[in-house]
Amino acid sequence: MHRKKPPLGVFVYFLIAFALGTYFTFAAVQGDYGLFSRATIEAEASELQAQLDALNGEIAVMENLTRRLSDTYLDLDLLDEQARSVIGLLRSDEIVIR
Repeated sequence: MHRKKPPLGVFVYFLIAFALGTYFTFAAVQGDYGLFSRATIEAEASELQAQLDALNGEIAVMENLTRRLSDTYLDLDLLDEQARSVIGLLRSDEIVIR
């Protein structure tokens, strides 16, 4: 009995299938939309979310100070504090020690 060699076409078919499988596996892990890119994007998104939260906190503080110095609601203590820090205003009965 003679053992028949597998045809060359079968070998080429499996070689192409292996190459495509390898390519798609590599693209799924390291490509533009792969697992490593997704992890990088998620880390960057969480960092940007933290920055956004910090900025929203600063905005809330600024809005509070602005409201407290508005015409409809005037906080005299805040106004006095601002006048002292910005202009260097002092009352006549105060003494400055440096």
